[in-house]
Amino acid sequence: MASQRDVKNRISSVKNIEKITRAMEMVAAARLRRAEQRIHALRPYADAIRRMTRQAAEAAGGSVPRLPILMEHDNVSTVALMLVTADRGLAGAFNSQIIRAGVRAQEDEKREGLSVAFYASGRRGVSSLTFRGFDVRESFIGFSERPSYANAREIAEKLMAAYVDGDVDRVEIIYNGYISPLTQKVTRETLLPLQHAAILGEDDEDEEEEGEPGHRALVDYEPDPEEILARLIPDYVEISVYRALLESTASELGARMTAMRNASENAGGIIEDLTLEMNRARQAEITQEIMEVVAGAEALG
Repeated sequence: MASQRDVKNRISSVKNIEKITRAMEMVAAARLRRAEQRIHALRPYADAIRRMTRQAAEAAGGSVPRLPILMEHDNVSTVALMLVTADRGLAGAFNSQIIRAGVRAQEDEKREGLSVAFYASGRRGVSSLTFRGFDVRESFIGFSERPSYANAREIAEKLMAAYVDGDVDRVEIIYNGYISPLTQKVTRETLLPLQHAAILGEDDEDEEEEGEPGHRALVDYEPDPEEILARLIPDYVEISVYRALLESTASELGARMTAMRNASENAGGIIEDLTLEMNRARQAEITQEIMEVVAGAEALG
């Protein structure tokens, strides 16, 4: 059995860890509120950009393939997978579930005879992919907790350039979608080509809420829909990446807050167990001392 001093030292160490996890939980909770506000402010704008892009694509019709950024490649051989992770850990399964989803997607594409080009944001994603032996074509680090639109534009420009230059034939993004501090959903979306993007398959719920189901407002485009679409596509890709970054940030903070709360609760349980162990050690020492006194008294008598 450990001595009282050893148990006291262990209790002191666990209490210090508990203080750190409590502090990290409070910091994550404070930042999470700001991240939620940014998401709530962005979502209407992002939905509007997607809706406008979908409507312009439908109006352009057969003119869509004439735009370089919208040209669907004849032969699909390489798929770009953009993984959105965090720069730090201590967030439960937040990073690992994105890595697993990316690896599964790579295996699925490989079975289809396609190769995968990995793009990653966040030090955890870059280091994990490199450790697993995957080649990361482009990495973006240093902003996972506070992404800006400039960061999203940088990522979007790299992805669009790779698609237009023919280095990749499809662009997908995998990130943690924010639902609540306790729940994050791994989301996989196709950004390019637009013909396979999620926005062209979305239901027109917004239009039906504003009017009668099945009826849309007629829109006259000036200039032509394809020219408007050419201007909208970069904005659509940028805002989609930016939304993924913000969703991932909120998910990271929620996951870290939950993980630190669980760690603090576990630390409390360990402290209780160690306190009981220390009490047993104290009782054992007292009993030993009494037995020694009794034995000494009997020897003298």
